[in-house]
Amino acid sequence: MKTILKNISMGKDYPPTELVILAGGQARRMNGLNKLLQKFDDQIQLIKIHQQLKSKVTQVWVNSHRDDSIYQKLIPNIHCYQDDEQGFHGALMGMKSAWSHVQSDYVLFVPCDVTFIPKRVLEKLHQALARNALAEVAYVEINGTALYPFCLVKRSAVQVIAMHLAQQQRSLKQCFADLHAQVATFKNHALFFHSINSLDELQQYRLLKSL
Repeated sequence: MKTILKNISMGKDYPPTELVILAGGQARRMNGLNKLLQKFDDQIQLIKIHQQLKSKVTQVWVNSHRDDSIYQKLIPNIHCYQDDEQGFHGALMGMKSAWSHVQSDYVLFVPCDVTFIPKRVLEKLHQALARNALAEVAYVEINGTALYPFCLVKRSAVQVIAMHLAQQQRSLKQCFADLHAQVATFKNHALFFHSINSLDELQQYRLLKSL
């Protein structure tokens, strides 16, 4: 019988799931700043994401090409891995590379620049995935906006992901269509930015948070 992770705080059962924080980008619009080590709110992004999700998963990873020693100094039990191929090939490469490292058959991927993590997000993603036997991925949608890198992926998806990368096709949206993607929808009417993609957005976000 497949081992089931019992999450007492939610009172629900779902398969063992690992967390991967996607932080492998160039951050060109952030002048190269490592977004995972920035404070969007009152906490460093790495610590914020880890604290909100660590009790829901069996292991936490960072997909990154730099600063592993800093991550591990902040969170000693965190694990890190780089993309299978050198260069900056996008989130899809980070997802494909994960399966050489994780032990579980499910991975929750979270972008390093996310500003809002919905409550019970992992449970709802598992529920969404279970709605369709063909589905190999479920992603988060907040206020009608799709956050494709914020998703739950089955190990069986890796062949399709690898095929898209081999064809130089790096769009998550296109790849997820082939994976029969399901959606977990959330609302947060106080949310101005789902993620931070530039220094200008970060400045605006902090200003709005202070009002």
